[in-house]
Amino acid sequence: MGGVNPYQQQARVSVAARPFSILIRNSGQKLEIDPAQLPYGRDGLPGSLLDILLHHRLDVDHACGGVVACSTCHLVVHKGLSSCSAATEAEEDMLDTAPGLTPQSRLACQCVPDGSTDLEIEIPSWNRNQVRE
Repeated sequence: MGGVNPYQQQARVSVAARPFSILIRNSGQKLEIDPAQLPYGRDGLPGSLLDILLHHRLDVDHACGGVVACSTCHLVVHKGLSSCSAATEAEEDMLDTAPGLTPQSRLACQCVPDGSTDLEIEIPSWNRNQVRE
């Protein structure tokens, strides 16, 4: 379960106000998001991509529990990035440690879509936890 990192300024975000969809390029799976159900209350910021993906049973590694203390939940937002919350300095610092960094890279725990447009994302193959302990 996620929490808050007391050493970092918390991001100011707004949870989506209207329905939107998320297409996961890796699998072709499309998630329809109902904003009335957000946030789901899992790890990461309320309404974050990590929160959404975990609720829909998509395994995204997130070693720190979604408190911006690692880069294991790194993903790439190919379409709709402008509808997501701005990256904080703490997120950008963590992204610097992520392998395969692109200009569209975000930490799933910090990326909160506002619902103004549909998203298309990619979860890097090395970032999906294939083994349960």
